[in-house]
Amino acid sequence: MSYGIEFVPGNINVKQVVKYVKLAESKDIDYAWITNHYNNRHCYPTLAMIAANTDSIKMGPGIMNTFTDTPAAIASFMCTLNEISDGRAVLGIGPGDLSTLPKLAIQGAKPVARLKEGVIQFRRLCAGEEIKKTGEMEFFDYDGAKLTGVTLPGKKGIPVYIGAQGPKMLELAGEIGDGSLINASNPKDFEIAIPMIKKAEEAAGKKGHDVGAYTAMSIDQSEKKARNAAKIVAAFIAAGSPPALLQRHGLDEGNVAKIKDALARFDFKAVGGLVGDAEIDAFTIAGTPDMVRQKCEDLKAAGVTQIIFGSPLGPDMTNSIRLLGKYVV
Repeated sequence: MSYGIEFVPGNINVKQVVKYVKLAESKDIDYAWITNHYNNRHCYPTLAMIAANTDSIKMGPGIMNTFTDTPAAIASFMCTLNEISDGRAVLGIGPGDLSTLPKLAIQGAKPVARLKEGVIQFRRLCAGEEIKKTGEMEFFDYDGAKLTGVTLPGKKGIPVYIGAQGPKMLELAGEIGDGSLINASNPKDFEIAIPMIKKAEEAAGKKGHDVGAYTAMSIDQSEKKARNAAKIVAAFIAAGSPPALLQRHGLDEGNVAKIKDALARFDFKAVGGLVGDAEIDAFTIAGTPDMVRQKCEDLKAAGVTQIIFGSPLGPDMTNSIRLLGKYVV
C-alpha cells in the first residue's frame, strides 16, 4: 500500500501548499496530487515549486485533460517537472470535468477516444519520437511533433494514472494506465470498479496496475469535529451522484434531493442539517484516527493499492496531516 495526498490551490496559496506537502513528505506520504481547475491557482507552477522544495515525494496533477491541454503541452510540462524533481513526476489525466467544460465553450465530445489518443501521443513524445501524420487519429494526428529542448524521462517513462469513474473509463484505465485515480471512499464502489480494471488489464497483457482511491478525508481526535468538517463535501458528492450510486449505498433519494436544493440556494446551514451519517459514510472517510485507519484497511482489503487523502482532510489541515502520518500511514 502507498499513500497520496491531495491539495487544492484555491483557498490556500502556493506557498501554503508547498508547506503542507513538505509536512506530508516528512510523514512518509508517497504522492502529492494537485488539483487542476481553471478558476484556481494553476497546478503547473504549484507542482514546480513542490519539486524544487522536496526530496522524495512523487508529484503530479490530479488531474489534467486533453480538452483544455494538448498532449504536446502536457508532455512538455511533465518532462520539465520530471527534470526539476529528479524523476519524481507522475501524470494524472482524465476525460475532463463535464460540469466545467461547457463553461469554457468546450463540448467534451468523445472523451474516452480523445483521452486514449492523448495518452498514446504523450508517451510517444516523452519517448523522444518524432510523430508523423498517419491519418489514423481523430484528435491528435500530429505532423512532425517532437520534444527537442527538454530532458526526456528515459525508458521508464512517466507513470500515467487515469482518472476513471464510469465503466468505459475504468476499462481504458486497465488497458492503458499505469494506475487509476477513482473518486470514491467506500469499498462498495471498488468491488465494482476493480474487476473492470483487472479484466481490461489482463486483456491488454499488463500487470501491476496501481488502484488509487481518491478519497474525501476528514480526520480529527474529535469524531464530531471530523464528521462535521466532511458534511459539505459529502453533500456535493451526493448531489452529483446518479440514482444507481445512491441506491448502491442505500441512501434516501428524497433527502438527497433536499440537499441538492439547499446547495443550489447556498443554504449551507440547511445542508449541514440534512447530511447525516449515511451520506458521510457513503462518500467520505471521516472520524477519529482509529475509525480512519479501519476504513483504510477496508479499502486495502477491497483491492485498493494507493489511498489518496483528499479534501477537506479535517478541521485543521496541519493537525490532520500529522494524525494521518502517526496513525494511518
